[in-house]
Amino acid sequence: MILVTGGTGLVGSHLLLKLVQQKQPIRATYRKGSDLERVKTIFSYHSKNSDSLYKAIEWIEADLNDLPNLTLAFDKITTVYHCAAYISFDPSVYKILRDTNIVGTANIVNLCIEKKVQKLCHVSSVATLGYAADVITEDTHWQGNHNQSVYAISKYGAEMEIWRATQEGIPAIIVNPGVIIGPGFWNRGSGLLFKIISKKQSYFTKGSTGFIGVDDVTQAMVDLMASKIENQRYILVAENLSHHEFMTNVAKQLGVNPPTKLATKYSLCLALCLDYLQSKLLGKRRRLSKALCQTLTKTYNFSSKKIKKDLKTFEFTPISQVIEQSCQYFF
Repeated sequence: MILVTGGTGLVGSHLLLKLVQQKQPIRATYRKGSDLERVKTIFSYHSKNSDSLYKAIEWIEADLNDLPNLTLAFDKITTVYHCAAYISFDPSVYKILRDTNIVGTANIVNLCIEKKVQKLCHVSSVATLGYAADVITEDTHWQGNHNQSVYAISKYGAEMEIWRATQEGIPAIIVNPGVIIGPGFWNRGSGLLFKIISKKQSYFTKGSTGFIGVDDVTQAMVDLMASKIENQRYILVAENLSHHEFMTNVAKQLGVNPPTKLATKYSLCLALCLDYLQSKLLGKRRRLSKALCQTLTKTYNFSSKKIKKDLKTFEFTPISQVIEQSCQYFF
């Protein structure tokens, strides 16, 4: 039986759809307060039988640090896809990030070892890779916590737990996707970018990064888990694009004017200060941090040669096509 943690997230929900369409027995975890209806909505984007597909999944409420319920979730499990994570760049929630992403992953690893799971797939991020001025590969190693976002630090710690699993006899795969694009989650992650652009956002930053469609991420995960490959990590980036290119493409598909004003360092500093004040005075969740602002202005060039070499039949979907498909469901 397959276990998917974080089944209500962007990657988790799309992965569940792919697995359930293969008629495999699946159990998925969710946190208290998670939107299970959103999973049904995601399923409805791709299938007329969304209700029956959804009902084929065994759901269990289990936080990553809720060991009693998490242990129950592992009953008769042979394969684990660990998609659950807490995403934030707000330094004030660093403890939550550590507890969820590092301690929570340690709990997953410990149960995999205890239950003698056959294979584990962990969803990480390109944020855990080091920086290189030319090309970033799987061998571009982490360069310490200095100037790293709290999110990146926590995900790097999670990867260390996965490598521990491999040392204790659990075959594992780590995927490091770039910015994941997909429909259904318009108030967070990349979906929030669509929402901001739809409101005719006029500013863009000069940096660039890697992008990938959510369906490509889940397909790579399934293919890697079905293969004999183990104890490897893979960058998953379909294309490296400037932020301006990405935002212009989204704006075109949404029928709004693209951003035309370059955000200077001064304007980013001002936005950072305003974001901080809003968090303190109004209790709003921070969306910007010093590390994130630095990331938005740097040029990242990720190489996906390794996944193409090891999975001969795997092909990336062009980002323009991913954006077009996602915008069909935007509201």
